[in-house]
Amino acid sequence: MKEFNVDTYKNNQKHPFHLVDPSPHPIFAALGGFTMVSGGVGYMHGYVFGGNTLVLGVCMTLFVMYTWWRDIIREGTLEGQHTHDVQLGLRMGMLLFIVSEIMFFFAFFWAFFSFKFITNF
Repeated sequence: MKEFNVDTYKNNQKHPFHLVDPSPHPIFAALGGFTMVSGGVGYMHGYVFGGNTLVLGVCMTLFVMYTWWRDIIREGTLEGQHTHDVQLGLRMGMLLFIVSEIMFFFAFFWAFFSFKFITNF
């Protein structure tokens, strides 16, 4: 008799990767961010609907954040797409991102202080 595996029951994939389905969230997040920035600029310049546009952009962005994170949690828990190998890959990707940011800022400040101490400005 075949052993019952919860991961196989939830997800029929034959590989340890998470292939993302097409999603409307990125375009709506970009639209919400554009609306928020446009509304903020309009509000700061005293346009009539600047404040309303800013609030609309913030609401759109918060709604997209809620629905996107809801879908990610659903993928990982109910659908079982975040297997152990996928979780290791996500952790490694986040670690590499943080290390690259540290290296970027280190190089940025190194160049600034190098320029500052070499020149007489």
